Amino acid sequence: MSPVVQTKQGVAFPDTCVGTDSHTPHVDALGVIAIGVGGLEAETVMLGRPSMMRLPDIVGVRLVGERQPGITATDIVLALTEFLRAQRVVSSYLEFFGEGTKHLTIGDRATISNMTPEYGASAGMFYIDEQTINYLKLTGRDDEQVTLVENYAKHIGFGQML
Repeated sequence: MSPVVQTKQGVAFPDTCVGTDSHTPHVDALGVIAIGVGGLEAETVMLGRPSMMRLPDIVGVRLVGERQPGITATDIVLALTEFLRAQRVVSSYLEFFGEGTKHLTIGDRATISNMTPEYGASAGMFYIDEQTINYLKLTGRDDEQVTLVENYAKHIGFGQML
């Protein structure tokens, strides 16, 4: 889905993704800021023009506890969607954090991030942690890339539980 951290001319920086699908934020599960934009905004960028956006509200969503047997990621995201709609997080960037996140797989997190348009936010990001590192290894990323992501996250403060 993403290298998570990239380098250009010897400088490391976090990956970002702007896509034309409303469910582009599923990549937020890896600790990558990804947002979906409309066709006009995408066309503007493809033509070399800047795309403007207002500075979003940043909302922290603390997840606590551990999933009980029989509860799926879909169950979790439906409960979160009901809660977050009531909180009116429209156009906000959400940061999911807390001890409850460590029990969620990357697939669980992608399910939650993928539903960002349903709860009205623009992004639903998780921190880089052991789940992210394990996913990178599982998907065949080379050791150098995995080490880069881990070290960058620790150094810059993106790694909540590394």
